[in-house]
Amino acid sequence: MVFYAPPGLGKTSLGAAIPNRVFLVDDQELGIETLKASKRVDPTTPVFPPASDWSSVLQMLTQLAEGDHAFKALVIDTLGGMERLCHQYVCQTHFNGDWGEKGFASYARGYEVALPEWRLLLNAFDKVRACGISVVCLTHAVVRAHKNPLGEDFDRFVPDVHGKTWNLTHRWADMVLFGNYYVEVDTSGSRSKGRGGHDREMHTEWSAAFEAKNRHGLPAEISMGTSGVDAWNNLKAAIAAARKEGE
Repeated sequence: MVFYAPPGLGKTSLGAAIPNRVFLVDDQELGIETLKASKRVDPTTPVFPPASDWSSVLQMLTQLAEGDHAFKALVIDTLGGMERLCHQYVCQTHFNGDWGEKGFASYARGYEVALPEWRLLLNAFDKVRACGISVVCLTHAVVRAHKNPLGEDFDRFVPDVHGKTWNLTHRWADMVLFGNYYVEVDTSGSRSKGRGGHDREMHTEWSAAFEAKNRHGLPAEISMGTSGVDAWNNLKAAIAAARKEGE
């Protein structure tokens, strides 16, 4: 599963609510520790040592797949942070540390060269899944222009990773869920105004406004309630109901 949303929506809190989970974080994304310190999530939530390089990420995934433990879910926080470490490794090993026009950025070659390394990550995720451990990837949402071959281009929410990275990841994932606040637009006046913005919900199906999909027959929207526990329980209940309906 990939779950992406704007900052502060509750991505990490949802991940921390999953039973028997362990977090794998990059060294720039330590939100789980802040939430643990403030007791917004279970202070005993297990977390791998923050990954500061690409080889550490792959080593920890191997350790998880081959180790003797009781973990049933792996939470990646964040997918964008893992991509950053991947690109740093590729820049150092393929372009002598040159991020510029003669190196990684040359005709966007770096992003293409990085794809085999990213496939190693997805393969490692599959090995973890084969051990009965669910993989939940969290990442931030950004607004980007969508090139529309049938008409005018438009903006939409997408995960904050490079397009080439996302193409591989999107195909790999069983679920891509977009989280956002529910907002109504009041157009009765001379200028449109947003209303609401307090209720949170997960979107499970593709829209012109955002990327989403699921292979479970989920409803188009799922309420996230008022906490990470609510969000996880509502998602779990929706999956169970969809499976029962499909029997």
